[in-house]
Amino acid sequence: MSETYNFKIANEKGRIDKFLAQHLEGISRSKIQNLITKEHILVNNKSIKANYKVERGDEITVTIPAPEPVDVQAENIPLDILYEDQDIVLINKAQGMVVHPGAGNKDGTLVNALLYHIDDLSGINGEIRPGIVHRLDKDTSGILIVAKNDEAHVHLSKQLQDRSMEREYWALVHGNIPHEHGTIDAPIGRDPKNRQRYTVTNAGKEAISHFKVLERFNHYSLLEVALETGRTHQIRVHLNYIQHPIAGDETYGPKKTLKGAGQFLHARSLTFIHPRTKEMMKFEAPLPPIFEQTLEELRMP
Repeated sequence: MSETYNFKIANEKGRIDKFLAQHLEGISRSKIQNLITKEHILVNNKSIKANYKVERGDEITVTIPAPEPVDVQAENIPLDILYEDQDIVLINKAQGMVVHPGAGNKDGTLVNALLYHIDDLSGINGEIRPGIVHRLDKDTSGILIVAKNDEAHVHLSKQLQDRSMEREYWALVHGNIPHEHGTIDAPIGRDPKNRQRYTVTNAGKEAISHFKVLERFNHYSLLEVALETGRTHQIRVHLNYIQHPIAGDETYGPKKTLKGAGQFLHARSLTFIHPRTKEMMKFEAPLPPIFEQTLEELRMP
């Protein structure tokens, strides 16, 4: 079902795509430009161009069409399965793999691979995210838990919500952190200047990360980071906030950095209570070869 939004310009100035990106939650400027091209955005009942500059008194109508039905296909994509039983699957997700289909990623995702390799997946999150309890960013590698039935999904989601599921990451960051451990307690929300990014803001949601230094190099530090909350891009935003951005993270860190396949961030371990047996379980995922190789090079005199 399509959605319609109406705005009347008071004293705002500037390009219409920038104005709407600030007022439509979760809608990027590129998507807004696409809506303008397809004449789903009108000003005073007339079509306009993406560089149109709003004026006092303008009446803007935005129609967001209903999403097209998604037919998610099973694909024979190799998966590194760490553990599987009748309720759960533990995956070591490769760096560069998107977790579920979305705009610009209709295939080649973890979900496409799961549909091929796993007979049963929970249906709580619908056909686009079957079995997906939590996510990792595309260029973050490491351990993910997948639910094979709805009962398991509910139990695992509750552990995420009550913070009893323990998630630990390894992050290679710029600079030497002087103290051995610390806690970053800073709320995170969408960056109003760039809706593809997140930032520390008082208007954001509670976000808490704990870290300890595992190893120091000349210009880098290897950290273990434990999540208490699970906000989008949380570790990346928090480490940039304390001025130790993750190496390879061009969104939140410097462009000139260590060569790799994205940010050096790896979901190292996951501890949880099994939804059926109620047994405490802990799994670890080995580092990607590029991560291991980079550490070895940094250790060289």
